[in-house]
Amino acid sequence: MTGKRVLLIVGGGIAAYKALELTRLLRKAGVAVRPILTKAGAEFVTALSLSALAEDKVYGELFSLTDEAEMGHIELSRSADLVVVAPATADLIAKAAHGLAGDLASTTLLATDKPVLMAPAMNVRMWLHPATRRNIETLKTDGVLFVGPDEGAMACGEFGPGRLVEPPVIFEAIMDALRGPAARPLAGRHALVTAGPTFEPIDPVRGITNRSSGRQGYAIAGALARLGARVTLVSGPVALPTPLGVDRIDVETAREMLAACQAALPADVGVFVAAVADWRIDEVFGAKLKKEKGGPPALTFVENPDILAALAASGPQRPKLVIGFAAETNDVEAHARAKLARKGCDWIIANDVTEPGVMGGDENAVLLISRDKTERWTRAAKDSVARDLAQRIAQDLTASPS
Repeated sequence: MTGKRVLLIVGGGIAAYKALELTRLLRKAGVAVRPILTKAGAEFVTALSLSALAEDKVYGELFSLTDEAEMGHIELSRSADLVVVAPATADLIAKAAHGLAGDLASTTLLATDKPVLMAPAMNVRMWLHPATRRNIETLKTDGVLFVGPDEGAMACGEFGPGRLVEPPVIFEAIMDALRGPAARPLAGRHALVTAGPTFEPIDPVRGITNRSSGRQGYAIAGALARLGARVTLVSGPVALPTPLGVDRIDVETAREMLAACQAALPADVGVFVAAVADWRIDEVFGAKLKKEKGGPPALTFVENPDILAALAASGPQRPKLVIGFAAETNDVEAHARAKLARKGCDWIIANDVTEPGVMGGDENAVLLISRDKTERWTRAAKDSVARDLAQRIAQDLTASPS
């Protein structure tokens, strides 16, 4: 990234302090940073701090006799490879959406001919307000890129979407934008991902589930989104944040998961990571079952729908690439290859869940099994496995016609 240049516009808000860390990360990567500090942003961070980290002058005044003698806002707007707004306040977003140009930041955004990346940060009510939603859609239509926001506790005491994403996440989004289209080979593609366990109720308080944490599926959904895909994540009950850029649908039972997947079609790729319950009881009890002297209650089980087989079946909405997961405890490759043939999918990602730290943990050691070969991947963090799989998916899809 040496030689790449970013124009960083720092908006006003408590999250402005994160712009300092973002600047440090960019300079460490060899990216030149030229900051514009808005008047509101200067209430939270100083020009001196920003200048020291950027190793460049900080700009702030539209009517600067020195800077504007050379049409400074035009020069600033076009001298960088990418314009980044972090934090992007509701005010800056609104000005950009409506083409207003009343200060240096908004004038620069209107004058630029370079790509723009915004990292929003604002109160949850402001983020959810219809005006902000309209402005965001307008800017997306205009080609502006977005990263975030996150969901969580805010300085104002409220909780919800609107938090600025962490600097490393913005940094990665900037790196992708600077690399250009090559970094987003799945742009224009739709990926359907399932993750987590399902929960089949027995009575209002009990149910059948499993130990799946959802981490591998969520990591894959995030990795596909970072490569430019529009990702629909159908998730069983987990305690994980939604990956950036991913549309999440929460379900509980296998039947709900199948219905959500069918509603999300068509898709270019389906990655079915969820650990789906094979059985459910035929009739859920309406009241909590009580412990009786006669022993445990008799439960009658019926088979759940086979989500992978149903969506791998040939038809006009079958994804071009269907990938199943096989969590095995013995004879991993043999069981996985039999599943590949039985389900009708294109690939199976198999792992041995008896290995420590795999089921519910942070690492995975997988086999990628296709019809003609088996690949053994080195044990690695689930995020790393997800990145490698997303790249393989991109290679497969881009080798085929859209």
